[in-house]
Amino acid sequence: MTDDDWWTQAVARFGIDAPVQTPREAPIATSTFEAPPAVAETPSVAEADTAPPTPTSTPRRRRAGLDLLVIAVVAIGVALLLRTFVVQQFAVDGQSMMGTLHSGDRVLVNKLSYELHDPRHGDVVVLQDFDGALQERDLIKRVIALPGETIEYSGCQLFINGKRTEEPYLDSTVVRPDHCGDSQTPVVVEPGHVFVMGDNRGASLDSRTTAIGQIPYDHLIGRAFVIVWPSSAWNWL
Repeated sequence: MTDDDWWTQAVARFGIDAPVQTPREAPIATSTFEAPPAVAETPSVAEADTAPPTPTSTPRRRRAGLDLLVIAVVAIGVALLLRTFVVQQFAVDGQSMMGTLHSGDRVLVNKLSYELHDPRHGDVVVLQDFDGALQERDLIKRVIALPGETIEYSGCQLFINGKRTEEPYLDSTVVRPDHCGDSQTPVVVEPGHVFVMGDNRGASLDSRTTAIGQIPYDHLIGRAFVIVWPSSAWNWL
């Protein structure tokens, strides 16, 4: 006899109620899986390009603009200082230095030269002078004689202290027997002065004339040391 048959007979004989079976609840499945933390989205390149500027972008732009302004001011200041005290460009006007320089040539002049040493024979110099109307002008000539020296010029020949002096910088097609210019009787150069002449002796107003005369040191602007224009004429002086 099975358990079920036995229980059925007992219920019928003794009136025992069958136990009520409470249905079991289905187990609830639990999991230890946790959702990943939320990650902030990174804007795409297109979104980044169109994003509005951050509050700090304006001050940065202002600082950059200020830096550029400071650089420009410093550059201009340095250029002005160089032009005033160190190197300046001059344009040649006239034919008095023909053979070495031509009208329209541009030269650089070292304005510190005669702060460091005295003028020397053969220097090409830019000097201040005044014409008859006391109007300032700049001249370019060559130093021929120095303080204390006796200079004489005659028949295209230069004599310093009684000795003939060669002038290799002269162009023989420019300075020739029929184009020597004015002669100069022996004269002693004064202290603190130089005697200057142009390389085109027949077309130069220089220390041979009373209009120019001997040039004091403080009228020397500086020494021309290179031709910079035109480029085809570039040359050291």
